[in-house]
Parts: sequence; structure tokens; C-alpha cells
Amino acid sequence: MRQLKGFSFLMKAVQAGTLALAVCFSLGATDSSSRLNDLGHRLMCQCGCAQLLGECDHAGCPSREGELNELKAAIAAGKTDQQIKDSFVAKYGAVVLAAPTAHGFDLVAWIAPFAVFGAALLGTILLVRRWANRPEGRTQAAGGPDLATLDPAEQARREKIRRETDTGNDGGF
Repeated sequence: MRQLKGFSFLMKAVQAGTLALAVCFSLGATDSSSRLNDLGHRLMCQCGCAQLLGECDHAGCPSREGELNELKAAIAAGKTDQQIKDSFVAKYGAVVLAAPTAHGFDLVAWIAPFAVFGAALLGTILLVRRWANRPEGRTQAAGGPDLATLDPAEQARREKIRRETDTGNDGGF
């Protein structure tokens, strides 16, 4: 019986927490200043500074105030976020968007980094597997080809080089 009371209390606490979280996220969702902040971070300043419109901070920016006033007027007029972005794209071009759209050729900007990473990963895996599956006869290290298959002149030349470069048993140190 005591466990049921504890479980009931826990369920009520979870429900209250969920309700509080929902209220916190919904507060200010329609506030014009939060929309201005959100849209200001989805659009680029057109002065050439390559900063977001909401964060353009260079002194004497000729574009920032005009664009922000245009954005405020569109929000006050009751336009949706998509309508506002569309009007900015119509006026300034697609470069005004902080992120490329997710359709058409712009989709390549989203897919290409993951595709390149996947191809590099696949190539690395295949290369490592190829190295690991090499036959033992082909993986002779610094020894080179089998000395028994070399002609006598080549064997003599190798033996002479070995004698001339031999520094003893200290490994050359």
C-alpha cells in the first residue's frame, strides 16, 4: 500500500513538471520581441559583414537598422515567419537566409558533408580490410624478395652492401 502512495506521488510530480515545462516553453512564443530575435538569427545582414542580422555589431553598419525596422514592421503587420523570409528573399536574394533551404539544389549543402564523411569512412574501412587480408607471402617487410630466387650476381651485391653497412650488433647506435 505504501508503494502505491509513493508511485502516485511520483506520477503527480512528473505531471506537474511536464505542465510547468510546457508553460515555460509557451510563454513568449507569440511575443513580437522573441519573433524578432528568432527571425533576426535566421537572416543575414546585407552590409557584407557576414554576420546574422540580429548580431551585426560593427560600427556604422548601413544596413542593420533598415533591415531590423523592415522586420519589425512585417511582424507588426501580422505576417507569418515564412512570409517575412519570402519577402526578404524577394528583396535581397537567397543570400539573406542564414541557412540554405531544404529543397532543390540547396539540399546538396545539407547532404554533401555527410556523404563525403560516409565515403571517406567506407574507403578507410575497405583499405584497412584489404591490408589485413593480404597473403603472408606478399607482406615481406624490409627483407625484400626471397634471396634464394635472386641470381648469384644480385646475391653477391646484396651481401657486399650488408658487410659494408654492418655496424655490429648494436643496431647502428
